[in-house]
Amino acid sequence: MHIPFCARVCPYCDVAVVAGQDDMTERYLDALVAEIGMEPPAGPIGAVFVGGGTPSRLSADQLGRILTALDQAHGFAPDAEISLEANPEDWTVEYGRALVDAGVTRVSLGVQSFDDGVLEDLGRAHTRRVAEQAVHAARAAGVSVSIDLIFGSPAESVESWVTTVETAVSLAPDHVSTYALTVERGTALSRSIAAGAPGPDADDQAEKYQLARRLLTAAGYQHYEVSNYARPDHECRYNLNTWAQGDYLAFGLGGHGHRGGTRRRNVRRLEAYLEIVEAGRRPEAGREEITGWDAELERVFLGVRLRSGVAAPEVAGIFEGDFEGAALMAAGKVKIADGMIRVLDPLFTDAVARVVLDLPEPTASG
Repeated sequence: MHIPFCARVCPYCDVAVVAGQDDMTERYLDALVAEIGMEPPAGPIGAVFVGGGTPSRLSADQLGRILTALDQAHGFAPDAEISLEANPEDWTVEYGRALVDAGVTRVSLGVQSFDDGVLEDLGRAHTRRVAEQAVHAARAAGVSVSIDLIFGSPAESVESWVTTVETAVSLAPDHVSTYALTVERGTALSRSIAAGAPGPDADDQAEKYQLARRLLTAAGYQHYEVSNYARPDHECRYNLNTWAQGDYLAFGLGGHGHRGGTRRRNVRRLEAYLEIVEAGRRPEAGREEITGWDAELERVFLGVRLRSGVAAPEVAGIFEGDFEGAALMAAGKVKIADGMIRVLDPLFTDAVARVVLDLPEPTASG
């Protein structure tokens, strides 16, 4: 569920967001509730992820209204995970407690760094101290706490990144996500790099990825997915369902959903989204059916992100016979055993996934 409103747009952001349009919030929430009612019943819902944008720009009452609409239309499982993305500068103990009363069980704080210089370079509004206070306040509210970190900014040294990860560990969150800074076309970051500003360095990012992996696993976090670490029983259930090619509904501006082998996406322009929903129609920008061999390749493509691997005996046999697949196996980057494909070196996950997507469909004769 997508909440697009932001105080300002981060220079690296390429998702469907708007800044300076908070006066549209109530109209947007009306449309969101209406869109929820347009989806055929799909409950009980096991996990909800409210992303953005900046969902923490909503009040607890506004968020509660959305969750109530979801519950009435589809129903929640008794132990449903309700996650909310939040900016550290928005979080207080009082706000957290109000969110818990509204049904939130998990918060993902967009900390990104514990270095004030790096935060400024990333266009973030908070400071290290504010981020630390937000983590403490979230824990005091009684929610499961996840910290999002971004590595690879040109303003970030290796020492700074190590300090960021070590600070995250010292705050004892339940979950940590580490993402490489990427340059997406059309963003302010891409324009500044095109104008001559320094961009992320692939070797620097690889080193920082491995550093984070060593520090987090040494601290007891399980590296359960390429970019994600969790204490036992604190993996993000919504994301696990996505990587398992499960069904998930999509509501809001730019939302992407998958249900019954059909993938659909919503429009990305706010005014268009509002006008379409207010006219009583679903705000779809497109949909596609994923069936047969394409569906199997997509399942494996998603599944290789998991450190536990993915069961795919048919794909595994073809992968072993593929030139690039065999090369990755010989180099010790991926292992196939008993029909399971498991990436041994997570830095090569994308390389393995690309091979998977290019594998030919087996003939009827085998």
